[in-house]
Amino acid sequence: MGFKQSLIDNNSIKLQVSANNWQDAIKIGTDMLIASGAILPDYHEAIINSVKELGPYICIAPNLALPHARPENGVLKTAFALVTLKEPILFEGENEPVDVLITLAGSSSDEHMEGLMEVTQILDDEESETGIDLDKIRRCINTEDVYKVIDEALA
Repeated sequence: MGFKQSLIDNNSIKLQVSANNWQDAIKIGTDMLIASGAILPDYHEAIINSVKELGPYICIAPNLALPHARPENGVLKTAFALVTLKEPILFEGENEPVDVLITLAGSSSDEHMEGLMEVTQILDDEESETGIDLDKIRRCINTEDVYKVIDEALA
């Protein structure tokens, strides 16, 4: 399943929301996927526990986190959720604040890797120092804006 179609099917976009800490920020994304039937609540706990145990491995670029855990931790179907925050939050052990989170629930290792590759392709920007243009996502004020950014990136 593609990133855009997953966001549509799972009704899993929340823009400019508030989170008290990194755990709350992750919960916003996983709650949407729990509500859609894509994951079990265990998946949320697995992400939190992994970050506590391994550190902020989900912070994959400045200002961007990709919350995910292993498929066997409660993934029922491959799905994505997109969350942008009004105010950035810090992960323990991380110097860069995060304000964009893309939750990935891959139902298998292959689906997980395909999901990572598609997200990377959408966010890839050769003009940017980091190669990722999060400003396009940050400027989105509704779901249609998000879909347009995705369509332009994949065109």
